Amino acid sequence: MSVNSPPLGVTQSGRFELRAPTLEARTRAPLSRIGLVALAGMLATGVLLSISAASTDKLLPQTVQAGIGGIGLAGSFGTTGINLGSAGLIITIGLMLLSYVVVVAVAHRLSPVLVLGCIAALYALILLAPPLASTDIFSYQFYGRMGELYGANPYLAGPHAIALDPLYPYIGRNWIGTPTVYGPVFTALSYLLAPLSIPASVLAYKAIAAISSLAIVALVWNGARLRGVDPVKAAALVGLNPLIVVYGIGGGHNDLLMLVPMVAGIVLLLQRRGRLGAGSIVLGAAVKVTAGMLLPFALADARGQMSRARRRDLLIGAGATAALVVAFGVALFGTGPLHLPATIEKVQSKGNGQSIPGFIGTHLGLGTVGLPAALALCGLFAAVLCWLLWRVWCGRLDWIVAAGWAAIALLVSAASLSPWYVAWLMPLAALGRDRRLWRASILLTVVIGCFELLAYIHHANSVPGL
Repeated sequence: MSVNSPPLGVTQSGRFELRAPTLEARTRAPLSRIGLVALAGMLATGVLLSISAASTDKLLPQTVQAGIGGIGLAGSFGTTGINLGSAGLIITIGLMLLSYVVVVAVAHRLSPVLVLGCIAALYALILLAPPLASTDIFSYQFYGRMGELYGANPYLAGPHAIALDPLYPYIGRNWIGTPTVYGPVFTALSYLLAPLSIPASVLAYKAIAAISSLAIVALVWNGARLRGVDPVKAAALVGLNPLIVVYGIGGGHNDLLMLVPMVAGIVLLLQRRGRLGAGSIVLGAAVKVTAGMLLPFALADARGQMSRARRRDLLIGAGATAALVVAFGVALFGTGPLHLPATIEKVQSKGNGQSIPGFIGTHLGLGTVGLPAALALCGLFAAVLCWLLWRVWCGRLDWIVAAGWAAIALLVSAASLSPWYVAWLMPLAALGRDRRLWRASILLTVVIGCFELLAYIHHANSVPGL
């Protein structure tokens, strides 16, 4: 079921175009003025967050809250902004969330240039701000320094193994003893960036996140045209999501880099280029393993809807890319990446209060999710995953829609959840052609955002691992 008005310039080529929609689809009605106000609201809140971040402790990683200007991490706006405090921060992000919901609702009546321009402007603002919320951006650099400067294997030891490094004080307390949880392609990239200074490294990772997010928007635009979905609406759903903008780009998170080859894989599969599409998805998993969840749905769809040759192409593309990634990982890190599943399981088993089960348990006085509950949630997710794959296999559910619901199940059941994880879901929802999936993705964004806002009241920081 389509969630949008007629598609804009649908072609099989997948070229990026800004072709004007029909007049009927984008009639200048009063509702579009509401959209313009909402776009202005997103820009205004983005400006306020960017210029105030260096002076608002709750927007900063805990390890840089003291003396941020002295180490060159205050961003281009410096420390002259106002301190929003808890109330100001809640109001600002709350207004951004509200503006986002309105923009997505009326995006079919907005100019493509205005929507894409707002996306680009927001990314530029957040890029110029200091690192926001999470210390992960320092962990990325530290894992690279471990291998490049000290010859240590980041898959076998955590940052505590090199505690005398000047970057060590900026690592989050929950991560000082944890080896890397990222794929070999991203870890190799961190090696290349290891020699940079701390401020230069922060800017580099944030720039990678911003450029990646722009690439995702472009890919979603093309994929939407191929799927018969309004690309402006799809681009707004993904590109203007406040959790992606503030926490994903603001924190320089590699989830956005992971999504580039994953979403490219979807577009390639829509263009019936099976080998390249499957290989691209595997490449995304080599950045962060989460991307690999998409491949079984593509294969299940190939079994139910495509020819045997198409299914063989998917397996060849995935297998060849996986072999290259394994060879690459062994050459650089030896058998270290074999420890990755155990490290991920250990991190997830700790749980946190920002996950949906953890939030419920904390407010019921049960505490964060423990190991038994985490295992139960994992089993529940596995059951949902199998059911969705079976429906795709039988031809009863579109594979992109099914993958989107699987992403929702993963986010809802995760024992450890961070706000930027919503990025895993949004491209799938944008391309899903399912009203229920669109609504669920927006609702989940608002719910996770509200968890963060409540955390600003109760805690000094809202993101695990600070």
